[in-house]
Amino acid sequence: MTMHKTMIELVDSRVTTSLETDEINLPKKDVDVLIIGHGSKDPNAQLSIKYVVDGLKETYRNVSHCFLEIEEPNIAQGILKCEKDNPKVLVIVFYFLHEGAHVKRDIYEDLNPTLEKTSLKKVLITKHIGTDEKMIDLIIERAKEVENAN
Repeated sequence: MTMHKTMIELVDSRVTTSLETDEINLPKKDVDVLIIGHGSKDPNAQLSIKYVVDGLKETYRNVSHCFLEIEEPNIAQGILKCEKDNPKVLVIVFYFLHEGAHVKRDIYEDLNPTLEKTSLKKVLITKHIGTDEKMIDLIIERAKEVENAN
């Protein structure tokens, strides 16, 4: 199976919803996005997050990624890179399916102390991607692809 554009749409939807909820009326070209993924020892695991980052670069001012563990850039490095870009607003997306310990606690243990040390003006954090209804559509579509391949 290949990468799926729904993942790009899903992350974009998360960013858009966060901006609307916070009543931020900036053009998307003035918004920076940081996607936080899990990290993996498998070198191919980065392909998905890089696909999403590349797919969003035309829409937002800056789009980058970092990882909770195993890979670099880590969360602190990701935040500091974003700070150097001096964003008007930074939207952080948790690229996680489930609201487990990583989403509830682990990410924040790295994220909050780093954010406190920065001069970032406005930071928004979206819900993790697994809570989006588009995820259900994607799972059904992938299941049909597998079914049709047999």
